[in-house]
Amino acid sequence: MDTNISGAHTLPFAFWQHDQNDLENEIDHEPSAELTIEQIDTCLEENGLNHRTEKFELMSTSNDKAKPSQLVVRRGEEFLVKLICSRPVNLKTDAISLVLAVDPIASEWISHGHGTVVYLILQTGDNNEEEASDWSAKLRSMQVNEDGLTELLVAIRTSPNASISRWTLTINVKTEGVEESNSYQLDQPFYLLFNAWCEEDPVYLEDEDQRREYVLEDMTMIWKGNERSFYPRKWKLGQYEENILDCALWLLGDVARLSATYRGNPVKVCRALSGVVNSNDNYGVVTGNWSGSYGDGTAPTAWTGSVKILQEYYRTESPVRYGQCWVFAGVLATLCRALGLPCRIVTNFSSAHDTEASLTVDVYLDEEGNVMRNFSRDSIWNYHVWNEVWLKRPDLGTAAYDGWQVIDGTPQEFSDGTYKLGPAPIVAVRKGLVNVLYDCDFVFAEVNADKVFWRYRGPGRALKLIQKDTAGIGQFISTKAIGVDEREDITASYKCGEQSSEAKLTMLRALKLGQSCLTKHYLKQVKIEDRSSIKHEGRDVEFDLELNDRALVGEAFNIVLRVRNVSLDEPHTVSGRIHLNHILYTGKNIKTITSHPFTVEVEPSGEEVIEVPVAFDDYYEPGMDEAIFKVTSFATIEGADYEYFSQEDYSLRKPDVQLELSGTPLLRSSIKVKATFYNPLPIPITTGSFQIECSGLCKSLTIPIEFVDARDKCEVTFLIRPSFKGSTQLSAKFQSNELSDIEGSLNFEVEEREENNTLHEVLFFS
Repeated sequence: MDTNISGAHTLPFAFWQHDQNDLENEIDHEPSAELTIEQIDTCLEENGLNHRTEKFELMSTSNDKAKPSQLVVRRGEEFLVKLICSRPVNLKTDAISLVLAVDPIASEWISHGHGTVVYLILQTGDNNEEEASDWSAKLRSMQVNEDGLTELLVAIRTSPNASISRWTLTINVKTEGVEESNSYQLDQPFYLLFNAWCEEDPVYLEDEDQRREYVLEDMTMIWKGNERSFYPRKWKLGQYEENILDCALWLLGDVARLSATYRGNPVKVCRALSGVVNSNDNYGVVTGNWSGSYGDGTAPTAWTGSVKILQEYYRTESPVRYGQCWVFAGVLATLCRALGLPCRIVTNFSSAHDTEASLTVDVYLDEEGNVMRNFSRDSIWNYHVWNEVWLKRPDLGTAAYDGWQVIDGTPQEFSDGTYKLGPAPIVAVRKGLVNVLYDCDFVFAEVNADKVFWRYRGPGRALKLIQKDTAGIGQFISTKAIGVDEREDITASYKCGEQSSEAKLTMLRALKLGQSCLTKHYLKQVKIEDRSSIKHEGRDVEFDLELNDRALVGEAFNIVLRVRNVSLDEPHTVSGRIHLNHILYTGKNIKTITSHPFTVEVEPSGEEVIEVPVAFDDYYEPGMDEAIFKVTSFATIEGADYEYFSQEDYSLRKPDVQLELSGTPLLRSSIKVKATFYNPLPIPITTGSFQIECSGLCKSLTIPIEFVDARDKCEVTFLIRPSFKGSTQLSAKFQSNELSDIEGSLNFEVEEREENNTLHEVLFFS
């Protein structure tokens, strides 16, 4: 496909809009021969800037590209095509028409009735029959270039509901007096994306800053940790890079089997994407693995972005090993932004996985305070990561549900027979409308379920309700803030204020709409009017659990339980147990580290402290992805009908990677970067590597590290050569068997160089 016309002048936009009378005078010129088209120029530079697609690797005109450039545009607005013709056009004798058709996948039927083929007559000043149509082709200007050929500048407008696909373009020319017409086809299909800048497109987003963040930005941040202590991790979306857009369209068409007719419907598109991100239905991108054993693949914590995952999947057509929730969300965000869907990544701390769809998470404890895991498959994840997409919901019959919608690629529960979720309108989730399509009941439970603790006292004996927590699920719901590397708290968009009257009514509404028999039973048993934790009159003993949230992995730490007797005249004997379990972030138990029993006599107005020391060797094991623990404390008071129970998620901090530039970053000029971190472990790191990612079109880089001594510093230097001017983001992640998932990032501005040469982007280290 030609993108530069030899001898042709560059046409400024103002010239394209010149006086229509002049254009009509030009095209009435008497022809001297049959009209033919010598070249078709897709005006990559102009279209890339106007459609904000210039960063796509497909649009690059670099001389060292292995494949020809291809046009990428957004639907619902005009794009330009320049036709290089043998002579000027004559309205009286020349007829020009255009045929735009979806480039079909195998066995796909393309037809005008399906909206996958469009026929257009080239319009001029006195030819506006198709003005009311979503589609149009208009002649903007005509001029003779230095080679004596005529350049016709044509503006093609696509429908704001057109199929998100590769499209072919064919131009038919018929000259009066010539028996046969001539057809000319663009040698490569062009790509048509959703358009958040077009008011008629269902994904239209009004705010420009939001459009830039949620559609154009190619790096983002994902929050991890727990509600006590959370931290961000950089994720390179890389939607512009080689094969990413092709992979997204291939997943929609060939893998999800979503026909071209429906690929213009964002509801169907994002629902299909949420299903093909995971491989649980034997055809998706990423294989989930929460076992802790990743020897035949890549550990989920080792990924720094979506590009390698999608490129490997596109090359091998086999699921990539391995992912967990943030990996599924990162890949899904890349696919959405590549196709033009406004998308952001969201983290919900203390996230419920309600397997019975009862809107409760039930925990059963034995006499020793141990969790009886076989009694329920419900779980509470330290955090769960999903996506939101911005779109209208005409399928629900009202504009009330337009806006942000939850979609989730993590395989948790079936939806219509496959592992997918959404789009679930956040407005409906907040109101407790759990019957609204799609999967609002599951999302509502994730952010608003009641956590109920039961004491199992043996067969034939009634369960005893120990505690009911109505405010613990759904904490600090977070996403990246617009334009800055900070956290935006969006909890209020998902749920009403805890313990408010509105929250009580919302939960009541959700329970009444629930279809589970367990929901109906719970609704009968619980007094919704009092959603606070169970109160115990006359309680004289208070408990306070203390954990050090500043402790680093590699250090020892203490669990401290303070027991206070607030009675002025009566001593109390308190017996109980403190459990420390190493868990996955999903709440799944890995091993019990310690189970510490205690019995203390607490004098009136007195306090006793139970301290449980935990050494490095107690909790550490090579290959542990995250140092996440669950601290469970359970106690009874002699002579009182009261049982204390507490569960806290706890994690040890990890060091940060420090990044430092050696000078001022200039466009296409190399600059040295230094990456440093300290090994906090009392043991050496024997084999590890840095993974370096940079926004723009930089290639990722792996730097092997052979040895870092205990409590010692690791330092490497490498060079980057920025390929885009302006704001740029750099991240470095270190991964090893001894210490994993430590990261640092740096934002900086790239300035224009004075000299101009043709150096291309590289990324390497020294």
